Amino acid sequence: MDWAAFVRAHNLKHPMSRRGNCHDNAVAESFFNLLKRERIRRRNYRTREEATQDVFDYIEMFYNPKRKHARNGILSPVDFERQQKLRHEGV
Repeated sequence: MDWAAFVRAHNLKHPMSRRGNCHDNAVAESFFNLLKRERIRRRNYRTREEATQDVFDYIEMFYNPKRKHARNGILSPVDFERQQKLRHEGV
């Protein structure tokens, strides 16, 4: 069963806005690719809580405050937001 048929069969709303629009989920897909590659690949979690805590730590202790992003001018999300706030305050 393909994805569209699965969605229809389970009376779900399709996540894409229209056929061929590949940018709808690009940000989320990029993030989850990084999460898998940088953190959870080759790890075995004993419990769901352990997995949840590890993902939380990745996002809050590394990804947001420290990981540099090319789309943010090689700044972390926290530094980028701080810079944007300073720009707006100076205007």
